[in-house]
Amino acid sequence: MFYHNFKYTLKALFRDKMLIFWTFAFPVLLGTFFWLAFSDIEENEKLDVVDIAVVENESFAQSRMWKESFAALSDEKSEEQVFRTQYVSEDEAARLLADKEIAGYFLLADEEPQVVVAASGIEETVLKYVVEEISQTEGIVRELAEHRIRQGETPSKEFYEKLTSEIMELTESENGGIRNISGGNLSYTMVEFYTLIAMTCLYGGILGMAAVNQNLANMSSKGKRMAVSPTGKGRMILSSVLAGYTIEMLGIALLFLYTIFALKVDYGSNLPLIVLLALCGGLAGITMGIAVAVLVKSNENVKTGIVISVTMAGCFLSGMMGITMKYLVDKNIPLLNRLNPANMITDGLYALYYYDTPDRYFFNVISLLAFAFVMILFAVFGLRRQKYDSI
Repeated sequence: MFYHNFKYTLKALFRDKMLIFWTFAFPVLLGTFFWLAFSDIEENEKLDVVDIAVVENESFAQSRMWKESFAALSDEKSEEQVFRTQYVSEDEAARLLADKEIAGYFLLADEEPQVVVAASGIEETVLKYVVEEISQTEGIVRELAEHRIRQGETPSKEFYEKLTSEIMELTESENGGIRNISGGNLSYTMVEFYTLIAMTCLYGGILGMAAVNQNLANMSSKGKRMAVSPTGKGRMILSSVLAGYTIEMLGIALLFLYTIFALKVDYGSNLPLIVLLALCGGLAGITMGIAVAVLVKSNENVKTGIVISVTMAGCFLSGMMGITMKYLVDKNIPLLNRLNPANMITDGLYALYYYDTPDRYFFNVISLLAFAFVMILFAVFGLRRQKYDSI
């Protein structure tokens, strides 16, 4: 019965012209428009070097870690130069920031790193991320130093210099693990295709909603028959959802094949991780549709409108229609974006796009799976509470 319902649902969903359009046709059309609009823009562009300032005070002068890190990141002879750094007083740094000559400045006050910026954007985010990475490395040095002191070693200038050198070698980089990877995969065009993948994943909610509606007694004749039959409703709904998820994955696969072979989009070496994120994003999208189908007591058009509205609102807040919005929400209402599945997808893609460490990427993957789990719990509780006086 499980396989029979799976096959039946596949056929029913494939016959729905609206679902086929949103799943297969719309992403391909939008991808084509992106290619026509941006194919000649920033073809091999690297991330511009960021203008910053460093407050050269006593705390900074005494910290080898911070001095060498910023020196390495500001080396004009290096292909991995990230910053164009000015070493100035705090008053001069504030003036440069006010005159918009720099994206921000770094201040080490009482061994506490501070980043001062006047706006939210890509350059400001790069500076903040670099400072966080160096600070983490410095924390490792401090912990190791305390451990060795407890073992009997005597702290001295040579002691800390040797310890710092060991950490630098361990991270396989003179700058504490930070490097500019923009030359390999940074492109404005790629951002557009990444957002297209995210939107396609969340539109899977329409498939999840349609699949579940077929099993609800107040939405379809099939649901009425299920309500009075001895057939296990959980297995029937699961097979229907798997059918919807299968179609969604076919739509995402079609998008990848079309963009790679027809539009010649180069996803680089991160393609497997992008596919993994798309699978998790698709799961989050389809479970959102399931929750809407179960919890909203209305007709199918209203439910479809809710899924599309929630998807578009989430995409807007996550920066798909302008990256500034994402940073504004992250700065002022960070919890909103942490609960937003669209932001989980785009943030995971940006993590691959900008950063050389996978921590932030896998945090978003886990967040998507947790979101899907919560949506499933809502749907299960909603189904258990459904009762019909007459069908």
